[in-house]
Amino acid sequence: MTTFSAVVTTGIYCRPGCGARPRAENCRTYELPAAAEADGFRACLRCRPYRVAAPVGADSPELVCRAWQMIIDGVLDEGTEAALAARVGVSARHLRRLFVKHVGASPDQLARSRRAHFARRLLDDTDLTILDVAFVSGFGSLRQFNRSMREVFRSSPSDLRRRRHRADRLVTDGGLALRLPVVPGYDWDAVRGLLAVRAVPGVEVVDGETYRRTVRVEGAPGVLEISPGGAGWLLLRAHLPYWEGLIHVVDQAGRLVGADADPSAGVRALAADPALGPLVLARPGLAVPGAWSPFDAGVQAILGRGGRSPESVREWLAAVVAGLGTPVPGLPGGLTHAFPNAGAVTADALAAIGLPDQDADLITALASSVAAGRPELRPGTSVAALADLPWAVPDLRHALAFRLGAREAFPSAEAPLRAALVALGLDRPDAHPGKGPWPALAAAHLMSHGNAHHH
Repeated sequence: MTTFSAVVTTGIYCRPGCGARPRAENCRTYELPAAAEADGFRACLRCRPYRVAAPVGADSPELVCRAWQMIIDGVLDEGTEAALAARVGVSARHLRRLFVKHVGASPDQLARSRRAHFARRLLDDTDLTILDVAFVSGFGSLRQFNRSMREVFRSSPSDLRRRRHRADRLVTDGGLALRLPVVPGYDWDAVRGLLAVRAVPGVEVVDGETYRRTVRVEGAPGVLEISPGGAGWLLLRAHLPYWEGLIHVVDQAGRLVGADADPSAGVRALAADPALGPLVLARPGLAVPGAWSPFDAGVQAILGRGGRSPESVREWLAAVVAGLGTPVPGLPGGLTHAFPNAGAVTADALAAIGLPDQDADLITALASSVAAGRPELRPGTSVAALADLPWAVPDLRHALAFRLGAREAFPSAEAPLRAALVALGLDRPDAHPGKGPWPALAAAHLMSHGNAHHH
């Protein structure tokens, strides 16, 4: 995990590897920039820690992780800590106490830091006006934006824009270009390989080193492109109809490619395994890719049930996309549709596509749960939580939870993973990786190994 160092004599905190060399006795360490900022430190102008991926630790309590995910999804953009606490079933005071203990900052401080850091990246990377930067970063007013930036960076937004280096501005052939921070050692080649295998026809495509997908923003279509960037970041190009909600679009893109997942603890835990160790050590930077949305994840998980081959799953996905997706004409590289909206899915529409009855029933139930905002269908949900959804039959829970980022998920019923287990002799009960540590990371490495071996 990334550790930030704060120097009490200067009031500045830095990312790892910064050239500053303070005395050890003058330093404090923090896992999150927001925690350093809550204690009064400001970001270093030289190493720019706002460009580093800093996820909440995997050892934080489940309630804290759930509340943090809601903050990322924007629950505090207009809401209050009290409303957030009510949604997770505790008092506001208790929630603040948990956050300060395990994260080092209150929910409001985390939300403010997150918005300010995203805005600072936009000031560096783009030519968006300061008013637009405030708007797309989730600030309610320009006054609130100016106040928060001064509190976090000790400078006004206009001063920060003037201070950016000539090389900071990203110049690309269209779209809005942004740096997407990733954890140290992140392996884009390995993640891209997994994304390619499960790409939804017409919606996603991997072309060389670049991943592209269609998205919808406020009902209108757009396109995201993710490609290699520099040390510690990927290049994200966003072609969107509106900039409203950009901070959430970028968060979704980061979850999709596992940008903020730190696999280092899992690598250490799996390295000693005789069968998995060599796979993990060959690709230590492989992160578990997530999903663009719970509905995307659920449809893929449902169509992958019963050991269907990847080719068969792609055929059914293509049929669902062509039948229910939103056409997006004029795009290159085989992108033709945006993925169907859960609200547009009905049993009759699925029947017209010709889906098997059980798949159609499950997708209809999934769409109803998504439309109802069921809390179990969220990034990072647990396998156990999905049991509260009546339609989430046992063999579906692991497949869906795996795509939503559950560390304990192991979708062993899916054909690619089962084939890898057989090939490595790990399909015996006494050797099954799903019962060991870090099951989801083990599953990702097995899938990656199977893909490489197949091709």
